[in-house]
This record gives sequence, structure tokens and C-alpha cells, in this order.
Amino acid sequence: MSCIRRSRLLLALGLALAFAPHPVHAQKAPEAEADPDADCLACHNQPDLKSDSGRSVFVDTAKHNASVHANLNCITCHTDIKEFPHPAKIAKVKCSSCHEEPADDISKSVHEVLSPEACSSCHGPAHYVLPGATIAPKICSSCHADQVKEFLSGIHAKAAKNGDKQSPSCETCHGPVHKILPADNPASRVAKKNLPVTCGSCHSNPDFLSKHQIPIAHPVETFSWSVHGRALAAGNPAAPSCSDCHASHAIFPARDSRSKINHWNVPATCGACHTEIEKIYDQSVHGQAVAHSVSDAPVCTDCHGEHNILATSNPLSPVNPARVSDTTCGRCHGDERLNARYDLPPDRVPSFANSFHGLESRAGGQTVANCASCHGTHNIFRSSDPRSTVNPANLARTCGACHPGAGEKFAIGPVHILPQSRSEHIVVKSIRWFYWIMIPLAIAFMFSHHLLDFLRKFLHPHPRIDSGAEIMRMNLHFRIAHWLTVASFPVLVFTGFALKFPESWWAQPLLLWESRFGFRGVIHRLAAIVLLSSVGYHIVHLTLVRRDRAILRYILPGLRDMQDMVGMFLYNLGLSGTRPTFGKFNYVEKIEYLAYMWGTAVMALTGFILWFNNLALRYFPKWVSDAATALHFYEAILATFSILIWHMYTVIFDPDVYPMDRSWLTGKASADHLRHTRPAYYEELLKEEEQRKDPPAEEKPSPKPPVGSG
Repeated sequence: MSCIRRSRLLLALGLALAFAPHPVHAQKAPEAEADPDADCLACHNQPDLKSDSGRSVFVDTAKHNASVHANLNCITCHTDIKEFPHPAKIAKVKCSSCHEEPADDISKSVHEVLSPEACSSCHGPAHYVLPGATIAPKICSSCHADQVKEFLSGIHAKAAKNGDKQSPSCETCHGPVHKILPADNPASRVAKKNLPVTCGSCHSNPDFLSKHQIPIAHPVETFSWSVHGRALAAGNPAAPSCSDCHASHAIFPARDSRSKINHWNVPATCGACHTEIEKIYDQSVHGQAVAHSVSDAPVCTDCHGEHNILATSNPLSPVNPARVSDTTCGRCHGDERLNARYDLPPDRVPSFANSFHGLESRAGGQTVANCASCHGTHNIFRSSDPRSTVNPANLARTCGACHPGAGEKFAIGPVHILPQSRSEHIVVKSIRWFYWIMIPLAIAFMFSHHLLDFLRKFLHPHPRIDSGAEIMRMNLHFRIAHWLTVASFPVLVFTGFALKFPESWWAQPLLLWESRFGFRGVIHRLAAIVLLSSVGYHIVHLTLVRRDRAILRYILPGLRDMQDMVGMFLYNLGLSGTRPTFGKFNYVEKIEYLAYMWGTAVMALTGFILWFNNLALRYFPKWVSDAATALHFYEAILATFSILIWHMYTVIFDPDVYPMDRSWLTGKASADHLRHTRPAYYEELLKEEEQRKDPPAEEKPSPKPPVGSG
């Protein structure tokens, strides 16, 4: 305001006061308290009052009285004004006179570029600062127009517009305006390392997540456990934080096409860091499906997860070698509806699960091939694509990565094969059909034979004589071979079926070490070596000992054995009153011995093909390995039931020998039992026993001559 104008104004006021009428005879009223701001407002309550620079210096008393400064007088802040009218230029008011701490804070904040006294930039004119006011986005927009524009378009501003009192404002994330630090300051609330805590102030609250129907549970906590969260906590500057994936201000829900975490935008979001991987993925069958708007096409988060992205070495990771096939790939390729919708082969997941690779993977194996080992990870192409690792032209090289030489002499052929499917080789299919018929018939025969025998002896028992006399039946060599079999066979059965059925409860103890090495396979092969040692010992024994080799004459089946079997069925059914008697070996023992030798040979041959699979795949077509797998499995089933039903009955549960035939331990059999069931053989054993005690004269050693005789 110019001095001339102020002088004229004061002169007019003085004249008005001088010539104003004074009341006569009026009673003197008590003196009212003078308004300390009256002199100031005499000029500053005029709306058109402006300074020399043209800036309005009008003070709206109504707004001022509603402000936080209503209890302050003009001269409280304008301390340099001592007289009226005051000089045209007066000193700027220092907010720090009253607000020392905020002024000190702002001088250390990102707003230090502003004068600590330029409070009106955010709070508005000092005369109208409202109590408890929060710095609204529109205030920040005076300097941060682009950021505020992005914020106002996002989900947070929309929530505020809808009256959500928990919706964040600028201060919620950046902190009080006086203490806002630049994002590159480690102490800033929006520094990359601190963002999980800042965002977690709301998104770690279960009640907040429930109220706002946010479907992702524990997003902040799972992020902190992830490979990204751990790298961020360790101070890796390249590690992503919340804003890298969700944006800083323009945050949208995943259903919004503008969102960085929208299904269609996820590859580009992840590709901001993983550039080369994104390029490979975009060319893959999955990337092309995304490009053609296939809603079921997997993106990064479908395989790796969203917040809880773990390293592939972590057993909980969905892309861990032990889980990638069933948990990740199998989730889509095992879905019947997706396979039908996109005409995908429905047999890929179950055929893999039943293969050697799948069985080992189901048990937690970390080194066995999984889906990604053959099909690739991000570079997955159709098998007809020359770039595909499972293209017929590339299959030998793919399989050869683990099995050197595989496919060199014969084409690998179909890999995903279900039993009795059209792609299964005729030899493998024939083996399955044979055993599917053979196993039930064999079990039915063994069970019915022994059941009839048990019922006959239980219902019509004959007097059991137990004199305690015993006769040598198995010498030490036979017993050693048998002991090796007893020690190895149960281990083979247990570990073998544990390899085939890894999810079974009884197999779980063996899986404790599977992530480190193939414990079941190692034990299974060691037991196989022991079993083959027993057969080898038996063969060497018979080769070297002529007398014992004579059992081969007795062990071969003949017509008499068939007659004995029929006669035994008739006797046990009550259709014959005569119980057959047997020689050195009865038909039960002959069947068992021949089945044992045959089964061991089959199991050894197929076992070696599976054990040395690299050689098998190098020199034979793949169907040979498939045939060995089927033959090994079905023969194992038959052998197991043969021991449990056929052998255990004759050794333990047969009433004639219960509680056990101990000849496999001591070599001696009950003389009474042999005399009753094998009278001719019993007489033969007695003669052998007598010969051992009293050998013929020609075999008797000549007496030694007296000492010193010539």
C-alpha cells in the first residue's frame, strides 16, 4: 500500500472521529477491551487491498477465526511492526518462531529446496491454516502434478472418493510433509528397501485385507520370504520391491488392463528385470498363447508364484525339480477341461507319473528329469517346431544330456506311454496281458490249494507223533544259499515296491534321504547283489560237489508230480481216501524251486537293463527298456505272492510242521513228519545216515601202523 494512500485513509478516519457527535447525559459504560487487531484490520479487511507488487493483502476475518492461528494477534507474528501506518516493506514472518521442530525437519527433508518459511506452499496462507489439516494430493500437485495425476487415477484415490477412511494419502506413504526424505535416502519410507514395511502398514493387517476383499493372503510376509524379499533385505540394489511390480502412484487392481500385474501385463513387468528371459518366453508356445489372448495361457506368476517367489533349490518352490512336474506343469496339463478345450494330449501327466522319471520325482528326487528337463523352461515350443527340444530331430540330443548315446542306433520313439495305449509297443502290451491273466490265476491256484489242505488237516487231523527225532536234510552249503536269499528277498520286496509306490505310508521312512541320493535304489541294488550271490553260491556248490548235484535229478518235474497234485486235490476235497506220498521232493517244492530260479533269472536280466539304462538306451530301442520295466514289476508281484502264500504256508502255517520247519536253520527235519509224508525218502535218508556212521569196508580208512614199523 502506498504511503499517500495510507495517509489519506488515516486523515479521513481522524476527521470522522473528531466531528462525531458525543452523547450528552449518557451514563458512562464500562470500558470494553480494545481489539489489538483493529488498527490492522482497518486497512486489511478491505477485499481490494493490494500491496505495491499487486498481491492481495486482504485478511478474511471469518476464515482467520476458524483457522489454527485464530488465537494469535497480528503483531504476534509481524513483530517488526511498531507503528501505523507501517512501512511498505516489512520482514517476512518466520514460522520457525513458533514451529521450531517442523522447520528443522523440513530443512533435512526432500523439501529442503524450499525455504523453511515457505510453509504456505503446502499449508496455504498463514491466516487460514486449518487445525489438523492433512496435506491433500491437490496441494502436492502444485509441485508434483504428474505423480498426483497418476495417484488420482489409481485404486487408492478411488477408495478415498468412495468414502473409505482407510484409503492412503500422500502422507500415508511418504510420511509427514516436514519429514519426507528422497527415495534414494535409506531412511525414506519409500526407499526400495523400506517399501514392504510401508505397504505392510495396511497390507499386513488381516482385518484390512478382509474388509477390502483383497484375495491375496499375507502378501507382505510371503514377499519377505521370497528370493526377491531376501535380496532386498540384503541390500541388493537390483532387487525388486513393491513399486517395481505394482507401480508407485498409478496402482490398479489386477483386473484393470492398466495394472502392471494384470495377467496380460505380467510378462512385461517381470521382463523389466528379466529381459532376456522375456524375449525367450514371448517366442514360446505359452508366450504366443498370451499374445493371442488365450486366457488360460500361463504367465510368470502362474509358474513361479506372485509374492512368495522361491529359488528353484528351495523344496517349497513350485519350480523345484521335485515339484515342477506335478505342482506346476501338471496343474494345467493334468486338467481334463483344459486338455479338451485346447486339444492337448491327456496322457502326458499320468504317463510321466508312472515312468521311472515320474516315480523318482514323486519321491523327492532332485536330479531326475522332470518336464522342464526335456521340454525346456521358458523356451517351450511345439514338438513339431524345429526349435523344440522334444522335436524328433532333437530328441536324441535331449535324452543324451542325461543318457549318453541314447537314440544313436535306434530312434527314441514315443516317450509318454500309458499301459495298453495305442502307442505302446506290441511286446510290452503282450507282457502286460500275460501277467494280468497269469497273476490272478497263480494266486487263485496257490490260495485254493493251501486252503483246502489246511481245512482238511484242521477238520480231520491225524495223530501227530513228535518223538523229537531229526534227520539231516539240508547240509551247510544249501543253508548258506538259503540264508542269503532270506536276507535279501524281503529287502528287495520292500525297497522295490517303495520305488513304485513312493507316496505309501510304509515307504516314507525310506524317502528321508531321497533329496540327497537315491537311498531306495541303492539298498535295492545291494540286496539284488546279495540275492544273485546266493544263486551263484548255489550253482558253484552243485558244480563242485557231485553228491549234492544229484538233487537236480530229483527236482525236475514229471508225470508223477501231476498225478500227485490231482491226487492231493481229490484227497483234500474228500473225494479220495488215500493221501499221496512223495519222494525226495514233492510237487510243491519242485514248483517253488523252478519258479525261484526262473524268477531270479528274469528279475536279474530286467533289473540289469534298468540299472544300466544308459547302455540299454544306447544299444536297444526304447521299447526294450519299457518291456523290462513291465516284466520286472509284474514278476515282482508274482514272486512276492508266491513267497507269502506258497512258501510261507509249507514252512510255517502247515499244521504238520507248525510252528516252523526248522531244516533251513539246523539242516534237520522232523523224522516223524518225513516218515508220514515221504516214507520211501525217509528210508533212503536212514540208509545215508547209517552209511555216514558205518561206511563200507572199501571206504573205511586202513589202520595206521605202529610207530616205528617198517
